[in-house]
Amino acid sequence: MKINQFAQIHVAAEQALTELQNIGLFTADATQKPLAANLTHFLHRCFPEAATKSGQNEAIAKLLLDEQTTGSDFLAAPTALSAQQFYNLALQLLGFEVGSDFDLATPFKFMRASQLVFDATDPVDNTTLLTNIYLLLTTHNKLGLTFLDDLANRGFFADYTGPRPLFFNGKAQAVFDTHDLIKEVVYIEAPLDTDQDGHRDLLATTIFRPRVTDDLKIPALYTANPYFKGINAVDAMLHDVDQALPVKTAAVKTPAAPEPAIPAPRKVAGQATQTEKTATDLSSYALNDYLLARGFATVYAGGIGTRDSDGIRTCGSVAETVSTIAIIEWLNGKRRAFTNRTDNITIKATWCNGNVAMTGKSYLGTLAVAAATTGVAGLKTIIAEAAISSWYDYYRDNGLVVAPIDCQGEDTDVLAELCFSRQKDAADYLKVKQIFAAELAQLRQGQDRKTGNYNDFWDQRNYRRNIGHVKADIVMVHGLNDWNVKPRNVEKLWQALKTTGVQRKLILHQGQHIYINNMPSLDFSDMMNLWLSYELYGIANNAPAVLPNVIIQDNLQPETWRGHHDWAPADRKRQLYHFTPAALTLEEPTDAAFVSFKDDNRRLFEQQQQDEAQWRTDFIAENSIYATNQVRLKTAPLAQPLIIDGNIIVTLQAAVDQPTGLLSVLVVDYGRMQRLGADPTLLDRQGYRLDPAGQTDKLVEFRLQPATDFKVITRGHINLQNRQSNRVSLPVVPDNFYTVNFELQPTHFQVAAGHQLGVIVYASDMGMTLRPQTVATYQLDLNACQLSVPFTKH
Repeated sequence: MKINQFAQIHVAAEQALTELQNIGLFTADATQKPLAANLTHFLHRCFPEAATKSGQNEAIAKLLLDEQTTGSDFLAAPTALSAQQFYNLALQLLGFEVGSDFDLATPFKFMRASQLVFDATDPVDNTTLLTNIYLLLTTHNKLGLTFLDDLANRGFFADYTGPRPLFFNGKAQAVFDTHDLIKEVVYIEAPLDTDQDGHRDLLATTIFRPRVTDDLKIPALYTANPYFKGINAVDAMLHDVDQALPVKTAAVKTPAAPEPAIPAPRKVAGQATQTEKTATDLSSYALNDYLLARGFATVYAGGIGTRDSDGIRTCGSVAETVSTIAIIEWLNGKRRAFTNRTDNITIKATWCNGNVAMTGKSYLGTLAVAAATTGVAGLKTIIAEAAISSWYDYYRDNGLVVAPIDCQGEDTDVLAELCFSRQKDAADYLKVKQIFAAELAQLRQGQDRKTGNYNDFWDQRNYRRNIGHVKADIVMVHGLNDWNVKPRNVEKLWQALKTTGVQRKLILHQGQHIYINNMPSLDFSDMMNLWLSYELYGIANNAPAVLPNVIIQDNLQPETWRGHHDWAPADRKRQLYHFTPAALTLEEPTDAAFVSFKDDNRRLFEQQQQDEAQWRTDFIAENSIYATNQVRLKTAPLAQPLIIDGNIIVTLQAAVDQPTGLLSVLVVDYGRMQRLGADPTLLDRQGYRLDPAGQTDKLVEFRLQPATDFKVITRGHINLQNRQSNRVSLPVVPDNFYTVNFELQPTHFQVAAGHQLGVIVYASDMGMTLRPQTVATYQLDLNACQLSVPFTKH
């Protein structure tokens, strides 16, 4: 296995000894004691679950320093200690097994292959021993935790008395008791009245926090989660996608609705110092749970229109953003909250130091991006995973209605209904049923499925237009195979943030729409701990310099993550591939060439009674049953690997025999090989230990899957009526040729030597676009078609 640690800080011997003292492992005079005494002391502390020396000695007796020497042998008759002997002990303490994982004769060979950091200095003197122990404590074990985290989970800090919080190697340690958390609910008053009842919307907010002394203020991790209070069934609301692509007419601009008046704040009837409602909800994010024991409170709020809150769901609107930042404003001391919904008794977040980070994936990460673009005070950073930065880029593409994968028929109105969990309380729903119905009607009008054009509705939901307001530092995480929140959302945000001056970090993985906090090959939790200790506690750990700007997971080699300076820069070198009847080629064509294909995808799709996933596989496969529905071209086998980095730009000159038309493009890696799965493999359902209280998460890893013949690299779509702009529609005259030039979804992908780079041009996409019944015939003028491929080297 390979372990990639980006948050492991290497320190000088003097600092190492100071930090070892701070965690109570050694005293200041450790360097003056015999080496054997220090090693003995350390090994006894490696088994905190054993309450007696006898129990600790039994555990030590199971360790080998070499083929003949047990841990007990060495402690009974100490001799000189070699680096090899120390690291044989270290690997066993980290959970690696002699014989199956590594050999006692060659521990360094295994450590190099696994990318574990070590010091092979011989012989090991006292100072080297202490620095090696420090290094070991910061090294990841077999199950994805640092050794010190593992020790903490087994009771290392059980008798620790302070100070709290405690930092080691720049990261907060698990010294807070999570067996007995404070779990409470407050109702934060937002400057909104989205349900039009004449009162400001109250937002139920759930808080989990460790019990601390009154003089200690701790920061908050806030997750805005519209799913937190449950979801509704929406299958009946999904839009019909089996319909013709409409001929667009000039858009009629709908006048903006007047901003509703905001009611006056509630009159305060008193103040409280303690909440009155105990939270019974469950946490929804393992990274938050991991950080609770390390001195970070966790806060969850569903927002307007969710159960136990006021308001209605408005899917991406300004009101939704205002609802989101109201919680931050209360945590930062600038907004009011109440102990319940009726008595008007206020309560302050006296336990909070005013520093807030937002966390979460998908809609949760999206609201973190929305909040950051307001510049709200107190929001120091966000960790946005698989987040939307423009809702148009989620539900549309170049003038087309394009669904998130596996979500055909969904749109903003459907998502609003899904998250409107106030419906779960019948009497509460009755009060707002008509108001919410009117909101759904406005969403349907604004989202405009008839044209798919960019309009003011989508512009309001484009957070990137407010990028200049961002003050919080930002960590972005995204899957390069995420066709739900497609990679354009993170790439455009990454580029836009370059103008702001805030610290920004990006992690790109090979997965789909997933969290990545629980993989042994990547120290994600450590990185976020380092980052949040810096941002929220002000620890001088140099996190912005320690962590690479960009970390990208390799798509060919398992457990391989690399640091990069940038991703998809505008000045990346490009390779131009031309379309010819026989192949994609680097040479410009000399002879005129026209090819055609039919768009009757839907007919065959229905005949085969296929689902969308099976259609995708059959459509791309060699000798596809959909061969007449596409133009497919490949390069010759590549002599050298090709690393694609950024946005492939496709230029097509096309005609269609209808007054409407769309073009879809797939870029494919062809070549039989084992590839990483887009969903990680489950290693252990409860293998990732989050805290000393016993909370766990599943342990997963991206593994090589059985060999396949191809892999989709990227894709994109365009409406021929939007060949110049996603806002403006132009007529399509049947059989006239038009040139379109558009970006496919950005990526970072290595095509192996010997493989072929392929392109498939087609029209209707059964999994994403509308599916017209009308049979259309398309022509391509190959002389005017090309792929511009950005590339880089390792």
